[in-house]
Amino acid sequence: MTVVVDARSGGGDRGVPDLVTFHRRELGQILQLYGRMVAAGEWKDYGISHLRDAAVFCIFRRHAEMPLFRIEKRPRLAGRQGMYAVIALDGRVLKRGQDLAQVMKVLEPRRLRVVGR
Repeated sequence: MTVVVDARSGGGDRGVPDLVTFHRRELGQILQLYGRMVAAGEWKDYGISHLRDAAVFCIFRRHAEMPLFRIEKRPRLAGRQGMYAVIALDGRVLKRGQDLAQVMKVLEPRRLRVVGR
């Protein structure tokens, strides 16, 4: 008897856990912020990792450095602290929550305005 396993499913009932990935909407939100920051000259490169327990989007100032920030998605924390987190270079959690857009606001460039004289 031949068993057909969909490679995209991660193996299903064979005991191989599925990988956590960013959905198209989530990736769109992240890449929109990334594009603005690249245009501003702040960020230069990125990397995406899909692991068994997390999906990670790493942001680099240059391609040969440690990531400045990591945007992580950990579905197991959805009921507790929040599925999404922004983590700094030194490991500090800058913001955590259930809404990706709200969590990523910590990465938005500060809006400077001229104060009247």
